[in-house]
Amino acid sequence: MKAVSEAAVPADVRPAAKRGSRFWTIALRNRYLYLMSLPFVVWVFIFSYYPLWGWLMAFQRFKPGKSILEQQWVGFDQFKTLFRDDTFYLVMRNTLAMSLMSLVAGFATAIVFALLLNELRRMAFKRIVQTISYLPHFVSWTVAASIVTRMLSSDHGVVNDLLMGLGITHEPIQFMANGHLFWGIVTVSDVWKETGWNAIIYLAAISGIGPELYEAAKVDGASRIRQIWHITLPGIRSTIVVLLILSIGHLISIGFEKQFLLGNNLVVDYSQVLDLYSLQYGLQMNRYSFGVAVNMFNSVVSLALLFLANGIFKRTTKESIM
Repeated sequence: MKAVSEAAVPADVRPAAKRGSRFWTIALRNRYLYLMSLPFVVWVFIFSYYPLWGWLMAFQRFKPGKSILEQQWVGFDQFKTLFRDDTFYLVMRNTLAMSLMSLVAGFATAIVFALLLNELRRMAFKRIVQTISYLPHFVSWTVAASIVTRMLSSDHGVVNDLLMGLGITHEPIQFMANGHLFWGIVTVSDVWKETGWNAIIYLAAISGIGPELYEAAKVDGASRIRQIWHITLPGIRSTIVVLLILSIGHLISIGFEKQFLLGNNLVVDYSQVLDLYSLQYGLQMNRYSFGVAVNMFNSVVSLALLFLANGIFKRTTKESIM
């Protein structure tokens, strides 16, 4: 009888000693990689996992000066207050609307820009365009919001001067005082600021596609559009899926900087988002437990959306991040 090779034996029925020995062998072989990643693991633990104990405040009526175990426990009262507040639903509407608009516009623009940039054959011009496109990413939202506000100003703003010069309108449009325009302004500002930076990862994925595929397509007579549709887009599909899943997980975690800086009292019903709501109705009003409850709701929903999106894409496209 021939001896059964070790590789033919399922891993779950091999002796535990051999499995443990193999684990330590691999760990020893990759020890430098583990040491390189150790600072990042420590950083994530300190800033992402260790603060989770503070979620206990969401079930208390927190008062400064006492330890967290000496606080008064109130159960789910903070969450009941949250879900009974009409402002909360207004904030959720604004958050989801701006998130979805930025997700659709930002994703499509970054992919299209990366495809167009990849078609440029003059490398010098390509580098110049790419550098100019991602420079706004490094500009703080404070400066970016000032630029946008000035451009949309009714007092000799560039956009209003252009519209009146072309005869499209006969008087300045109050862009920053019209709540119905606020979501669009935030979306366009976000696309302008982040498109070049978001396109970098797609360009990196495109560079990994084998040139022989394009050569074969040219031999078959495929046009540039056909090559993009049948080679480039399928080649970066995995990258698109992973980034889309991660973006869906952050649908309600969009921050508050751009809304806070571009908003004003005239558009407050359209500019207030969940993070800004937590700041104003939690910390600024000394309702610390309520603020923690809002952020806890934000984190739990984001995690649920991440798993839901990953499950749906895994079933439909066989791609996932987990």
